[in-house]
Amino acid sequence: MSTLSISVETPPSKATLDVIDEGLDAYNAQFSPATYEEFAVALKAEDGTVRGGITAMAWAGMLFIKWFWIDEALRGQGHGRSLLAAAEDAGRTRGCTAVFLDTFEFQARPFYEKCGYQVFGTLDYPAGFKRFYLQKAL
Repeated sequence: MSTLSISVETPPSKATLDVIDEGLDAYNAQFSPATYEEFAVALKAEDGTVRGGITAMAWAGMLFIKWFWIDEALRGQGHGRSLLAAAEDAGRTRGCTAVFLDTFEFQARPFYEKCGYQVFGTLDYPAGFKRFYLQKAL
């Protein structure tokens, strides 16, 4: 057997990331659905410029909202609710019955709670802030 070594890659190469991702996917496929679908919901200006949006993944009946951002100049105008509703609808069409996401305490927890999300976990960061994990039935 060859000698193994451990290395830290900063930044990690795409090849390393791909091997890790594919290996984990192959292992997980033994126990859970192998297919997932990533999608984005974008808020665009007339010229096509993205001014906000959500990236998400539907897998195993669960919608995971990974990133959610809106240009600061457009916040507080209902765009967030519209984007979130569109992402939830896209999850439903992909067979999802629940959705989860996370947010830092300096981000949008009150917004998500107004949209029907409930906190199910909290992580305290040593840097002095919290991360909240929220879920909602679809």
